[in-house]
Amino acid sequence: MTALAGVVGRPVRTDLPVRVGLDVGGTKIDAVAVDDDGLVLARTRLPSGFGADEVVANAASAVARVLGTPAPGSSPALVPRSVGVGIPGVVDPVTGRVSHAVNLGFADVAFADALSRLVGVPVAVENDVNAAALGTWHALGLRGSMAYLNLGTGLAAGIVVDGVLSRGSRGAVGEIGHVPVDPAGVLCTCGQRGCLETVASGTAAARLWPTDVPHPARALFTAADHGDPAAVAARTVLADGVAAAVRLLVLTVDVETIVVGGGLSALGEPLLEQVRASLGRAGHASPFVASLDLPSRVVLLPAGAPPVAAVGAAMAGAPVDPSVVAVG
Repeated sequence: MTALAGVVGRPVRTDLPVRVGLDVGGTKIDAVAVDDDGLVLARTRLPSGFGADEVVANAASAVARVLGTPAPGSSPALVPRSVGVGIPGVVDPVTGRVSHAVNLGFADVAFADALSRLVGVPVAVENDVNAAALGTWHALGLRGSMAYLNLGTGLAAGIVVDGVLSRGSRGAVGEIGHVPVDPAGVLCTCGQRGCLETVASGTAAARLWPTDVPHPARALFTAADHGDPAAVAARTVLADGVAAAVRLLVLTVDVETIVVGGGLSALGEPLLEQVRASLGRAGHASPFVASLDLPSRVVLLPAGAPPVAAVGAAMAGAPVDPSVVAVG
């Protein structure tokens, strides 16, 4: 458990109302307690478990641990006003139901209701990429519109406009990984052929550069840096795919900033340089694309950033001002 600690210059009060956020992944639950500005006051991690009962129970334990265990007869160190959960799968943010959470071992669970009964406060549930998008918007102090481009095993994006998530009519906003870009391309896990995810994701990197090492994308970039022609070609395909995702986000929703996160973002500046170079080549070929100034609009999630998915879950779980209407 992470010890409860005050923010520098701000001692922890025993009656401080906080928002709790949980990032529930396939192996771990990352839990934070934040203030109204999204500043992390406490953090802890627990295993996720497997199966609905175990995952919900571990989520409740994570809430208790991040708040601090009170001494008998005393008040909790932090007082929860709400709990938000970011979780993979198909999420209904209105009902709090989660379905198709295959990696967590359940098909359809009223997650918000089940967790709320255990923790005693309202619980909101959000898709994990949407939660990361909202957390990124707060953590980086952004304004206006932003897309969080998650380059993980797959590819997806979350859209935030003026601090409000955009979900669309059926929650499919940002599922750009399943936009077909090559009818003759490889078969995607979604059943379509040549989806953007097949050329811009961790899975794509592993297919483009088959290897037994734990991090194929890093091995690919290392080989390319050493001048291996096949690696250079594969790296170009990957960078062009990510650049296509950036271009798609700007051309469809015209966000001001695209923040690249997820596992592939750990490649750091070498990845960003390749993506910007690809965007630059597209601009040289098209005055219209050049006018969009795409290279300057894409940035990396900074190393050492707060746990954005957990922070975003906390902010998504906060009581909603009814005067605010979601975009999309």
